[in-house]
Amino acid sequence: MNEPLAERLRPKKLEDYISQSHLVGNEGVLTQHIKKGLIPSIIFWGPPGIGKTTLANIIALTSERPFYSLSAINSGVKDVRDIINKAKQSGGLFTAKNPILFIDEIHRFSKSQQDSLLQAVEKGWVTLIGATTENPSFEVISALLSRCQVYTLNSFNKNDLESLLNRAIIKDEKLKLKSIKLEQTNALIRYSGGDARKLLNIFELIIDSFDSKEIIINDEIVSSMIQNNAIHYDKSGDQHYDIISAFIKSIRGSDPNAAVYWLARMIQGGEDVKFIARRLIILASEDIGNANPTALVMANNTFQAVSVIGNPESRIILSQCAIYLACSVKSNSSYNAINKAQKNVEETGNTSVPLELRNAPTKLMKELGYGENYKYAHNFNNNFTNQEFLPDNIKGTKFYEPGNNSRENVQRDFLKNNWKDKYGY
Repeated sequence: MNEPLAERLRPKKLEDYISQSHLVGNEGVLTQHIKKGLIPSIIFWGPPGIGKTTLANIIALTSERPFYSLSAINSGVKDVRDIINKAKQSGGLFTAKNPILFIDEIHRFSKSQQDSLLQAVEKGWVTLIGATTENPSFEVISALLSRCQVYTLNSFNKNDLESLLNRAIIKDEKLKLKSIKLEQTNALIRYSGGDARKLLNIFELIIDSFDSKEIIINDEIVSSMIQNNAIHYDKSGDQHYDIISAFIKSIRGSDPNAAVYWLARMIQGGEDVKFIARRLIILASEDIGNANPTALVMANNTFQAVSVIGNPESRIILSQCAIYLACSVKSNSSYNAINKAQKNVEETGNTSVPLELRNAPTKLMKELGYGENYKYAHNFNNNFTNQEFLPDNIKGTKFYEPGNNSRENVQRDFLKNNWKDKYGY
C-alpha cells in the first residue's frame, strides 16, 4: 500500500498535533472536553490543510467512539440518513459514547442536506463534527449552527510547517532510510500556501525525484522542480487566497481591467460565486464606504442576484459589480473609525454609560437619575443640541475622520458646523 507522506504522518494523538494550542494545548477547550469525555457537536472553520480532519479523527480515537465520515462533495441526504440509522442501532442514545459523524466541506451541503442532520444532533444520536473553509455564519443553516460549537483553526506559521518537515525526516519510515538535509524551506512553504497536506506532498515528490540517498533541499531545487505548480487555480488551496487578494486589491486600486481578469481566473477555476460576492460586499464598505454609499447597495444586490441566478450568468453580474466598484471613488474612513473605536475600548475597558444616556423603563431607574438631563435632538433647531455622548474619560475623542471626497467633505462641513472646534473638524 503506497500511502502518501501526509497520510503516513497524520497524528493519532493530541500530543503529536502541531499548532492550535488554543484548542488542543494543556488548557485548550477541546483538551478539556476530551478529558471529561463530553464532546459537543462542533464546526471546525479554517483554511485547507490545517488539520481539521486529523483533529476529528483524534477526538474519535481518544474518546473511543465509533467514527463515521462523509464528504459533502459526493454525499447526499440518503448517505446521511444511512449513517444516522447505523448510529441509532449502535445504541447509547444520550450517552457519552454516541458515534461521531464527520462531514468534510459541510458548507457544500444544501439546506435540505443540512436539515437532515438536525434531529440526529438534537437527539444525541450522533455528535456532528463538520469541517469548512468558508465562514459557517454564511454557509451553515442557523438551526444547525445553534446546535454546534464553532472553533476556528488558525493558519500554520513558518515554524509549524518547518516542524512538520523535520518530523517527516525523523519519523517517517520511508524517509528515515535517506539522508535528507533541509538547507532552505522558503520555496517549499511558498508553494504549499500554508497547506500542511500540500507541503508534505510536494516534499515527498521532490524526495522521490532523487536517485541517491544523500539529498539536499534548497529553494533553487524546489523552484526548478515545481515551477509550474502555481499556474493552475486551486480553489481549495493557496491560489484561492492569492487570486481573491489580487482581485480585491485591483478594485481597491481602481483598475477595472485587472479586476475583471482576476475575476475571470476565479470563474474559470470554478470558484463559488457567492464567495466572490461576499468579498465585494466587504470591499464596498471597507474601501468605498460613505464616499459612495450606493456601492454597498450594489454589492449586496449582487450577492442576492448570484444566489438566485447561479452559473454561468452570474459572471455577468459579478463583472458589472466589480467594474462599478473599481470605478468608484474610494474611502476607508468608516473602516478606520471602527478600528480606532475598538482599540479605544480595549484600552479603556467597560466604561460606564453616562446617566443621561441610559434607558429608564422603571420608576426606580428614573429616581436614580437614568435619562435625566437627556436633550431630545428633535426639540432643538436643526435637530441638533450640543450634548456629550461619550463617557467622561474619553469625551472629545475623534474616531471618524471623513475622507477627502465630495460626499464626505459635505459630512465634514456638517460636523464642523454642529460641533465647532470640539472634534477638530
